[in-house]
Amino acid sequence: MTKIVTILTEGYADWETALLNAVARQYYGVTTLFATPGGAPVTSAGGLRVMPDLAAEAIDPADLDALVVNGGTAWRQPDAPDLSALLCAVRDAGKTVAGICDGTLALARAGLLDAVAHTSNSPENLPPTGYRGAGHYRDQPQAVADGRIVTAAGTAPVGFMVAVLETLGLRNGDLDFYVGLHAAEHRAAA
Repeated sequence: MTKIVTILTEGYADWETALLNAVARQYYGVTTLFATPGGAPVTSAGGLRVMPDLAAEAIDPADLDALVVNGGTAWRQPDAPDLSALLCAVRDAGKTVAGICDGTLALARAGLLDAVAHTSNSPENLPPTGYRGAGHYRDQPQAVADGRIVTAAGTAPVGFMVAVLETLGLRNGDLDFYVGLHAAEHRAAA
């Protein structure tokens, strides 16, 4: 069975991976688990309290299909969790590694964005991490998937959901219909 593990931190942006996890679990039967640094409970920016399924340190790359780093202010802090070894191990195992909003900072710190097309909240968001991938940055509002690396700005949760599910081979007419439902809100009035 397909498994997605999403890493959350204190103050995580609860809207960024909500659609991905809900659609994956409810409509595709994907196992969705949540991990936090140290396995501690966390509270989202919107006040949603989460008791994680496991500690980030206990994640086994062989036991998942996608590792998702949810955004939040914790990734900008000097004491941000260092997930570099884990993210590289998941990538090296041929699994999907995805980051949205400031979750992309963790991917950049790990060097995962140095040689692949990617995006983030802005071109200025990633350089403070020391990454060397500026030449591959795409300044666009849509999610970017390059192989099994997926990135998105925090304003693109629908596109992020689609890109992650595509890397897992789950894109089909049902997903297209679901995306169409979300897009309907943004269609111009006739």
